[in-house]
Amino acid sequence: MLIKHMSKGTKLIFLVLMIFTFTFIIAGCSGGNNESASEETADNGNANEDSTSEDNSGSVERISIATGGTGGTYYPYGGTLADIINKNVQGIEAAAEVTGASVENARLLESGQTQLALMMNDVVFKAINGEEPFKEKLGLRTLIEMYPNVQHVVTLKDSGIQTIEGLKGKKVSVGAPGSGTETMANGVLGAVGITYDDFEVFRLSFAENTQGLRDGVIDVGIWSVGAPTSSVMDLATTHDIEIINFSDSEVESVVSELPYYNKMELAAGSYEGQDEAVTTIAVWNTVGVHKDMPEETAYGIAKAIFENVDKLIQVYPGAKLTTPENLVNNAVAPLHPGVVRYLEEIDVEVPDRLIPPEMK
Repeated sequence: MLIKHMSKGTKLIFLVLMIFTFTFIIAGCSGGNNESASEETADNGNANEDSTSEDNSGSVERISIATGGTGGTYYPYGGTLADIINKNVQGIEAAAEVTGASVENARLLESGQTQLALMMNDVVFKAINGEEPFKEKLGLRTLIEMYPNVQHVVTLKDSGIQTIEGLKGKKVSVGAPGSGTETMANGVLGAVGITYDDFEVFRLSFAENTQGLRDGVIDVGIWSVGAPTSSVMDLATTHDIEIINFSDSEVESVVSELPYYNKMELAAGSYEGQDEAVTTIAVWNTVGVHKDMPEETAYGIAKAIFENVDKLIQVYPGAKLTTPENLVNNAVAPLHPGVVRYLEEIDVEVPDRLIPPEMK
């Protein structure tokens, strides 16, 4: 090797240079790794900082819309509300949830488990006044009025039941537990002198009503829903149905005792085989929010809904009645301040009865 032919002095210099070079290389490699690690740490730190900043500046508030069962109109209407909100209200992500409907929805709203609740106005009235089934006054505010729910008292043509009085002694489904349908059934039947003691009580959902009538489990099913509704339409495709009329005196008894209800004519042809109009009872539906919802949130949602009602009409034609004018004419709970602000912008006068206490 070359080192053998070197003098001692040269060998010493050579070895020193070798050691120095080797040490430098190791130090350089080590320093490079440390620098790389430092850069990675810095990059990760910056990434975390950016991510946090992104979350803070572009955070999304997730809200729930409490609807009803899949066999009624609340669920598709609520699903469309969610779609409108998601596409038109920045910073909010909404989702429609299947629930037991009105009464349950009011309780979910009060507890903060949902942020928008679809409810029948008889339930809203009882909720804001602390009447049964509620034990105290709830902090509900009106966002919009949707459309009227029509009470369908449905049986099969071969049942022989042709009058409301004919429910006595029969097997009758009054609606799912905690639903607005049951609240309405109890109130309306009570106003015409029929109580739960007069028939065998079943508490079934809309879809279960349909199957129960088909199977002979029940004689009568009651729906309170926007017409036409899919579960009654489904029943009418396989069986001849009868939607029972209320007499004029029965209607008068109901609306005089319970002023949030009104007379409604269910048009002939609403369902297959229904050749004549049916006189029945109706009640408007509300989308409610809690009084503690931020004003800006309620304003943005109300504005988005009213400016995109065409999307609701595509899903349910009765949504053509979702208008600012019907809101101020039919609401029973005070409006949310954010809704008052929107109506003032579009020059719709808000009656004093609908101005919330927090604005007085």
